[in-house]
Amino acid sequence: MKKLMTVARQFRDDNNGAAMVEYSILVGIIAALAIMAILAIGGWVTGRFTGLCTALDNSPIGTCNGATGVGT
Repeated sequence: MKKLMTVARQFRDDNNGAAMVEYSILVGIIAALAIMAILAIGGWVTGRFTGLCTALDNSPIGTCNGATGVGT
């Protein structure tokens, strides 16, 4: 019985499982933030290239195919 109580106390005082859960949550939050940042930057870059393509179409120096991004 004494050994069972000792094992129960050790299990109660062990924080390794809690730390693992906390680190897992932290990794999940960081991954979600990274994905959101990549999507936001991708949207910004797409907008910049679309604006550049529109400006090139409206200028006398060349044209731009918005679907492919190829300019002439």
